[in-house]
Amino acid sequence: MKDFISGRAYVVGDSIDTDQIIPAKNLVYSMSDPEERKHYGRQALSAIPSEGQGLPYGNIPFTAEGKHESEYTILIAGSNFGCGSSREHAPFSLLVAGIEAVVAESYARIFYRNSVDAGFLVPLESRVRLVDKIRTGDELEIDLSVSTLKNVTTGEEYLLNPLGDVAEILRAGNVFEYARQAGLIPD
Repeated sequence: MKDFISGRAYVVGDSIDTDQIIPAKNLVYSMSDPEERKHYGRQALSAIPSEGQGLPYGNIPFTAEGKHESEYTILIAGSNFGCGSSREHAPFSLLVAGIEAVVAESYARIFYRNSVDAGFLVPLESRVRLVDKIRTGDELEIDLSVSTLKNVTTGEEYLLNPLGDVAEILRAGNVFEYARQAGLIPD
């Protein structure tokens, strides 16, 4: 885990569920095969509605046609992000697409745990509703050492909730590597 994450924002709304993050029909691909895993990146966020609880600022594609990596590296979400089923494919698909961090008002517990336990991405909680303050395409900087998010495009800065003990798991790479390093399980 890096202490500093920067890149363009992609903004989604409230209650984005795991079927919207990665539709169930795409779970047939191997997560370990290098070519098949690209399908997860291509299909990430492909079922987000263009109105209502989905994209607040219009229907902007997350990945370009035929690409598996997005130009966006930071996902900004509303409340209850990652609700739905417990599939680890949801944070994995965002990782394959190039997302390094998700900043949400709140998370479904299972999405948060899957993100941390496998070391897929950094799940951060905002102290204010950022989906009303940040637009898709804004340039952002996250400084994990002081738990801040700066919108470089507008100059505004926001406090984030600190990661706490989760930071050590993410720094280790995943929960099993953390347990090995901490002597909780044998090598």
